[in-house]
Amino acid sequence: MMDFIHNNKEPYGVEAICRILPIAPSTYYRTLDLCDEKHCFAREHRAKRDLHDQHHAEQIKRIWKESSGRYGVRKVWQKLRHEGYVIARCTVARLMQQLGIQGV
Repeated sequence: MMDFIHNNKEPYGVEAICRILPIAPSTYYRTLDLCDEKHCFAREHRAKRDLHDQHHAEQIKRIWKESSGRYGVRKVWQKLRHEGYVIARCTVARLMQQLGIQGV
């Protein structure tokens, strides 16, 4: 769909094409900004949640290792909040389960 818009934007305009297709013009422009010259429109963009999860998982592992594996979900969550991260306790629990770590 992005290729179609890109190839036909000169004669018709992005907004006119997007009125007919089920896509917002802002989505086209955001995708255009994110793509590089080689892999434009072919590269998959990770969801924000995945990016946040990856970063938070690194922090969770760090805190868990600093505690020598003693901290569970509640204490890891409290430590993250103390360090200024905004994260839900259930997210910490989900990520710790995915990482295969738990407290004593």
